Amino acid sequence: MLALDLKRVAAFVRAADTEELLDRVTVYRAGMEPAALDLMEAELDRRGVTRSDIADHHIARRECGAILLPDGTALRCHFCARPAVSRGWGWHRMWGRLPVFPRVFARCEEHSSGAGERPA
Repeated sequence: MLALDLKRVAAFVRAADTEELLDRVTVYRAGMEPAALDLMEAELDRRGVTRSDIADHHIARRECGAILLPDGTALRCHFCARPAVSRGWGWHRMWGRLPVFPRVFARCEEHSSGAGERPA
């Protein structure tokens, strides 16, 4: 098992946008280390995000139809770090261009509207 590098986590937390931190402390919480969660919650506090804001974000993610895995965490979009709200067929592409075989992709709200299999 790898040890948690709190310095790297802290650097990530400072650089991450607020929405990503909110996703991590809500819908991805079950898969996070407690020490990392503490750093993220402290950063959200520093940014002025209240516990009520966090609870509202959690409710919004659940209401938008985030797909939950058996452990309670949300399935991630294949194209970004947001929670997936749909699954659909697309082409697995070699080097981002050559279609090789069809497969199912998980998509967030932003990526579910397009038919593209490639990240934006």
